[in-house]
Amino acid sequence: MTTIDHPRPATRLGLRSDVRIDEHDGTLRLLSRVGSFALHGATPEVTRALRELAVTPRADLGLPETEPRQLRQIVERAKQLFVRFVESDGRVLVRIEATSRVSAYEPAVVPADARLRLSKFALLRTLDNELVLESPLVQHRVTLVDPAATAVVARLGTEGTAADLGGLLPEDATAELVGHLVGAGFVERGTAAGFPSDTEAVLRQWDFHDLLSHSRARSGRFDQPFGGIFPYLGEIEPRPAIKPVPDGPSIELYRPELDDVLATDPSLTAVLEARTSVRQYGEKPLTARQIGEWLYRTARVRAVYGPTPNAPYEASTRPYPCGGAAYELELYLTVQRCDGIEPGIYYYDPVGHRLVLVNDGAADREALLQTASIATALQADPDVLVTMTSRFQRLSWKYRAIAYSVSLKHAGVLYQTMYLVATAMGLAPCGLGSGDSDLAARAFGLDYLTESSVGDFILGSRPVPAADAPPRPLPESWQAVNDPGWASSAYSLLRERHWTSS
Repeated sequence: MTTIDHPRPATRLGLRSDVRIDEHDGTLRLLSRVGSFALHGATPEVTRALRELAVTPRADLGLPETEPRQLRQIVERAKQLFVRFVESDGRVLVRIEATSRVSAYEPAVVPADARLRLSKFALLRTLDNELVLESPLVQHRVTLVDPAATAVVARLGTEGTAADLGGLLPEDATAELVGHLVGAGFVERGTAAGFPSDTEAVLRQWDFHDLLSHSRARSGRFDQPFGGIFPYLGEIEPRPAIKPVPDGPSIELYRPELDDVLATDPSLTAVLEARTSVRQYGEKPLTARQIGEWLYRTARVRAVYGPTPNAPYEASTRPYPCGGAAYELELYLTVQRCDGIEPGIYYYDPVGHRLVLVNDGAADREALLQTASIATALQADPDVLVTMTSRFQRLSWKYRAIAYSVSLKHAGVLYQTMYLVATAMGLAPCGLGSGDSDLAARAFGLDYLTESSVGDFILGSRPVPAADAPPRPLPESWQAVNDPGWASSAYSLLRERHWTSS
């Protein structure tokens, strides 16, 4: 097996562009988004060398013994603060920088006949007006500076050998670039069994978009601005806390009294133990009164407040928790069978506590209900489909990089709230794992990028058990869960949470 023999001086080293050099009380600090490094008693020579590295790249990591010992120590112990420049004939091909404070890799020596292919998790996109190569499996980013480097990466999108890359760059530069891409993990080496992302059990069970979303929704391997940083403050006005209610005929809904609910509700533990998904319905349909109580207890607006110094936007409070009190989720009800509510597609007004008809077309209604039925493997013919939509910009105005994942978390806690209230009321609830966002946007009259569906939930009347069917017992350890003291403590808590019938 032959190997592409090549020297390593085609790679040079510099500091990341976001590294700040700070000197104070005899301590030299390098500060960056991906980490920091402190060196006590730094010599003026080392400080000068670091400042030069911020402007002019130097030799690669193998610094000679003639370099100051402290500089070699910094390079070895804080690799994430440095950028590698792969060059050819004096021109930069790519820049490689860390996206994690714990990242490190060594370039690979790649045989000329090695089977190579870009990882199925690799991503090419534009960042700061440059083309970059990224991957949720890799804790580095490659900026493709030269078109020839872009051509190499493009050719690696199809399985081939290192030798097949000839003609795009000089041989030693190609070998150097491929060595970095393989060493970092952007390019896979194939075996007789295939490529790792196609053959390894763990990687096979990750879809590209799922792994990418996971890598960007939590800190650790992503170096872009992150979290509640209000990236558009002063540039874009935040979306209002309450969505303008669409025009259309409306139905005022029943508002339950707290005392009545407390007098009849089972305990939280009993509800948790009894909660289950129900996909079959009783002969008698749901009633408008039940829909009103269920929506009031799960999704109404209890109060609106703000802006405040710490939250420079309007916020609200509702029965379920929400990051930043943004409450970006909206509800649409597609009604097939409900006593007191005609079939149709309705928007739930959480302030006025009413349903507003937004679409009375039978075709859209049937399409939404059929999609919901398919999500249950055709086990359910939903009485009522509740679709959760997200006004994404309510979250992205505050949160950077995590807005979508946070909206899915909110959908999850709303699912649980819906389940528990429906169980307490004796209804038939079932959360769905999929839905058609394009269909929902069209049926509800929404712009897909401004407000789109992120969750679906079906509801109906609970089947009456046969007269001779034994009651479902609670586990023995839960027989005494209905503690009479629960109601009085819950009463005080709910009063504090703005329970009101007005």
